[in-house]
Amino acid sequence: MVCLKGNINGEVYGGRCTLKNCNKKAFIFSWTQTQIMSSAPPTHHHLLLLAFLFPLLLQTVQVQSSNLNYTTDRKISSLRLQRIQRHLDNINKTPLLTIQSPDGDLIDCVHKRKQPALDHPLLKNHKIQRVASEMPKGMKVREKSEMGMQEWHQNGTLCPKGTVPIRRSTVHDVLRAKSLFDFGKKRRRFSLARSDAPDVVSGNGHEHAIAYTGSAQEVYGAKATINVWEPSIQVVNEFSLSQIWILSGSFDGSDLNSIEAGWQVSPELYGDTRPRLFTYWTSDSYQATGCYNLLCAGFVQTNSRIAIGAAISPISSPDANQYDITILIWKDPKIGNWWMSFGDGTLVGYWPVELFTHLATHATMVEWGGEVVNTRANGQHTSTQMGSGNFAGDGFGKASYFRNLEIVDTDNSLSSVNNILTLTENTNCYDIKSSYSNEWGTYFYYGGPGNSPQCP
Repeated sequence: MVCLKGNINGEVYGGRCTLKNCNKKAFIFSWTQTQIMSSAPPTHHHLLLLAFLFPLLLQTVQVQSSNLNYTTDRKISSLRLQRIQRHLDNINKTPLLTIQSPDGDLIDCVHKRKQPALDHPLLKNHKIQRVASEMPKGMKVREKSEMGMQEWHQNGTLCPKGTVPIRRSTVHDVLRAKSLFDFGKKRRRFSLARSDAPDVVSGNGHEHAIAYTGSAQEVYGAKATINVWEPSIQVVNEFSLSQIWILSGSFDGSDLNSIEAGWQVSPELYGDTRPRLFTYWTSDSYQATGCYNLLCAGFVQTNSRIAIGAAISPISSPDANQYDITILIWKDPKIGNWWMSFGDGTLVGYWPVELFTHLATHATMVEWGGEVVNTRANGQHTSTQMGSGNFAGDGFGKASYFRNLEIVDTDNSLSSVNNILTLTENTNCYDIKSSYSNEWGTYFYYGGPGNSPQCP
């Protein structure tokens, strides 16, 4: 993570960030607290837990479905609770060590060969690739991970070598979702009117401010440095994110392949409003395949010090230090897997090539930018913010930015993006403004406050 401290005529100077403590309240569920505050129990502990929960399963129980200002009482049937617990048993693998994060998360250190990815039917005989066979030209791999950006490191405890850190999912994480099927998934997008348009749709509740490459290109990866903020979210089932999309397939059909990574604020998914590192993938236009983070089989994690889905800290403040993260996604030129690196080349893991159809060869479009969900609660546009919550014209220290946009070409070389296109559905709510400088290369400011007199 880099801390930017100034901007002079588009030239930016800065230094390395330091970790700041975050004392925000964590949300821990009452009736499952005994279970989630310890590592996954052995079989005889499961029997004791079942004996404790059995009276609850014979009746309808009442639980809180979320925290923050979204708490509501819901009656949950015992059958639904059983289905949820079976699902959690599948994705919460038995850890060798569990770390309590200061922000309330539980990070399970799971043996790398037991991680959820390897449950995928296409990966039954998959041999984990330890490192990428080749980094993009112009990129260096750091020997040590970028540790200062995740709160679960604060007490000094790290996952042992040979394990990967996985944020533990809970019953209430699932209950905040629309359904068990929808847990950890983006809602499907509708078909587009134009097959060559970016992967965005007006009118389906998602709004964007993005930059993108032209279609029909052979792209083998993308990179950007993304400013990190904590946008406010109006209602629990809305989110605000800033990410990179790697795309291939038809935007007006059901075969779109997408690989995504960035930071996201999602009360529904995480139970709070902290910005979190996230990944996503789909091979069928968000219909059935893929998920966020490690909430289904797919993404193979190789790093023991970066937890996908964990909170990012510190974050930017208006007219103060600006913090950003660098993400690179590229296709291994020899093996074909799509790798992700964080910071100055720290390898996080990869999406196996077997997961995809069109992306098995290359991408045809890259997008960078922000996305929010607008549910139009009370018949008005959401006040959920994008980026920092300020418009692009407010500039450095106020508006959020993406800088140093690059793509990976057929020669596995990183190069600055030229002639990017931009798109927003409603510039009265969120907007984008791109430019170029020697220090930032191709960059843009983006975002907005959502609901206002100009955005009713």
